[in-house]
Amino acid sequence: MTISEIIAELEVQKASTRFSKLMRICEEFFGKPRMKGSHHIFKMPWPGDPRLNIQSDKGKAKPYQVEQVIAALNKLDRES
Repeated sequence: MTISEIIAELEVQKASTRFSKLMRICEEFFGKPRMKGSHHIFKMPWPGDPRLNIQSDKGKAKPYQVEQVIAALNKLDRES
């Protein structure tokens, strides 16, 4: 699956994206996160925003955090 296809799928399912799926996507593109409590913090290959800090909300990803992942994937796609 390409970055564009992943972004398109996330755009459609912002409110219903499973946290485990979002974690797999982030780990594939940004590596293993560091954890602080329930927060999973990913190191970006660039300085500044967008940064990724995601957490589970009853097994689902929070919609605003899905937006942050989409923004990071868009930036990664533009820079590659």
